Amino acid sequence: MICRHCGSEDMFNLVDLGTSPPSNAYVLKENINSEEKWFPLKVKICSECFLCQTEDYSSGEDLFTEDYAYFSSFSQTMLDHSKQYSLEMINNLNLDSNSLVVEVAANDGYLLQYFKEKNIPSIGVEPTKSTADAARNKGIEIIEEFFGVSLAKAMKENNKSADLIVGNNVLAHVPDINDFVKGASILLKESGVVTYEIPYLVNLVKNNLFDTIYHEHYSYLTVNSVKNIFEANGLHLFDVELIEVHGGSLRVFGERSDKQVKTPISERAHKIIDDEKLKGFLSKDAYRGFQEKAEKVKNEFITFLIEAKNMNKKVIGFGAAAKGNTLINFSGIRSDLISAVVDTNPAKQGKYLPGSRIPIIDEETMKKLKPDYLIILPWNLQKEISNKTNYIKEWNGKWVVALPELKIL
Repeated sequence: MICRHCGSEDMFNLVDLGTSPPSNAYVLKENINSEEKWFPLKVKICSECFLCQTEDYSSGEDLFTEDYAYFSSFSQTMLDHSKQYSLEMINNLNLDSNSLVVEVAANDGYLLQYFKEKNIPSIGVEPTKSTADAARNKGIEIIEEFFGVSLAKAMKENNKSADLIVGNNVLAHVPDINDFVKGASILLKESGVVTYEIPYLVNLVKNNLFDTIYHEHYSYLTVNSVKNIFEANGLHLFDVELIEVHGGSLRVFGERSDKQVKTPISERAHKIIDDEKLKGFLSKDAYRGFQEKAEKVKNEFITFLIEAKNMNKKVIGFGAAAKGNTLINFSGIRSDLISAVVDTNPAKQGKYLPGSRIPIIDEETMKKLKPDYLIILPWNLQKEISNKTNYIKEWNGKWVVALPELKIL
């Protein structure tokens, strides 16, 4: 394997999660007897630049198809977070009707709708037809392509340079991370700012969040690795913010490195960069033992499910999320142990989880089934989901989370 950023072939292993289909490749009822594409799910780290990355077996076109079923607007937590971000950026950057906001991976318009409410011109770049159409239905202009240098040049030539480029939960999703970041440096105005929100590798390792590893994530990032990638592709990292979304993420701020007067790197960014070095994330030290910790969670989860089955307890999952599919397929779970998974997104209902073929049902069906245990698969939404399903107490139902350790709530 060759490092996606620096080209080095000197890699070491972080974790091997076996094999599974892509985590968002939900199975249609009419295809229930058809084969699926399974790929190894292994993560390696470059010994030269320490970029953590999934071993490459599938292309973006294979993963982000026109029927891609992840819609951000079905999470109130994400909507609240996005609205707060939009208000902060409008205020901090003095955005107005003469500005342009470009969101890469705009999904269903969950974020740009808040800029639109404030009459700030915006364009979304979204390659998946299902989510792009949903965004258009909100009145948002969408370019239905993958983002990179080629599209950035075309947009710039069409007078669509950006005051703000937003990329939330996308930097980890791109196979050619250099082309993607270089595109942002081309599209930005000289005074423009780019922000990316990314799952934080330090939290992933520290909290054993192996379920955030899946094929759609090509990279797992630290501030040091982002800084290296920025510097190689025409951007200057000047600030970093730790945010709570997705169980602990980074929001990184960049600007063009050829800006006449660059913004000084913030004190908090300096501190995080230094802390990563001290904690061993620029060596092999911080990554030792991760495989064993992942297997411990898997074994405890399987044991719980088998014991529940032996006691004739009914177990249903909540949230047909990618992270849940990683956990289920790594653990070898099938519908004999988790009979169904609830999801509020109609685009997933009536389908089956990839790999495990566990059926996806709606919430009303779950209420009729009255599970003894409701497993919250997207643990980062634990509070939102438990509040939403508080009614399971009526039949003495209990919530369960498997990560970072098994808990019955």
